[in-house]
Amino acid sequence: MTTLHVIAGSHASPALPVVRKIAMSDLKDALAKGIDDFRAFPTHVIFLSIIYPIVGLVLAAFTLSYDLLPLLFPLAAGFALVGPFAAIGLYELSRQRELGLEVSWRDAFGARRSPSTDGIIALGLLLVVIFVLWMAVAQAIYIANFGYAPAELIPNFLSRVLTTPAGWTLIVVGNGVGFLFAATVLTISIVSFPLLLDRDVGAVVAVLTSVRATLRNPLIIAVWGLIVAALLLIGSLPLFMGLAVVMPVLGHSTWHLYRKLVEPDPRPRTEPPRPPRRRRYAAQFPAALFAGEERRLTR
Repeated sequence: MTTLHVIAGSHASPALPVVRKIAMSDLKDALAKGIDDFRAFPTHVIFLSIIYPIVGLVLAAFTLSYDLLPLLFPLAAGFALVGPFAAIGLYELSRQRELGLEVSWRDAFGARRSPSTDGIIALGLLLVVIFVLWMAVAQAIYIANFGYAPAELIPNFLSRVLTTPAGWTLIVVGNGVGFLFAATVLTISIVSFPLLLDRDVGAVVAVLTSVRATLRNPLIIAVWGLIVAALLLIGSLPLFMGLAVVMPVLGHSTWHLYRKLVEPDPRPRTEPPRPPRRRRYAAQFPAALFAGEERRLTR
């Protein structure tokens, strides 16, 4: 039963969500709404998205420290392959704001309450597998052109890549293969994670819906992919720090793009009641940590 739920959700033969035909104006509107979400709670978003530049710097340090310099670019580019899964918390913030709920940074972890959590995890693992496969392929392409000898210095490595026929082959083949990986991930994830967060469906239903949305809007999705690639490139400079803004904007915008690509659920899931949130003041710290003070404040 657990495996069946991961695949198909709560129903063995679920009706596939209805996908829409959208226009370029919808991309512009989705981006505008994503920026508006970022402005609505930037402190929450920065708390979450600071992970991205940190991970980028760690990846860079890893490659420079362990003579894996040739994999630095594939690592930076491939990090976007798991971006749709890493943005789950951002989708949840946009979803709850859309419902008119009071949003705090804790709500970014509300995805764990989704009825399709197992499907989210399964699809996330699939993206991790694709990322690992991309790294293996990128390494094989480099070895095919330059052999096993590592580049000792960055200037030497850049010179070999930019000024030799082997380097030109590496650039063309590597970017071509990388494009295929990116196009595959975009096709299977353009709406799949927001859909799993929004409805009780399985991973297969989510992926099929994402593929159908892409096939119905091939030009629009291609333009969206170019926008994502361009913004990620800009956000990677300098030292990946721009990702602290680019990633949350893209995450929020993806949620709104999902809303445009997929018809609303005719039977939306009900939100569980939330416990009331008590306002806290700085003057209460650290006294409010003690039970006696807590009881006095609630009277």
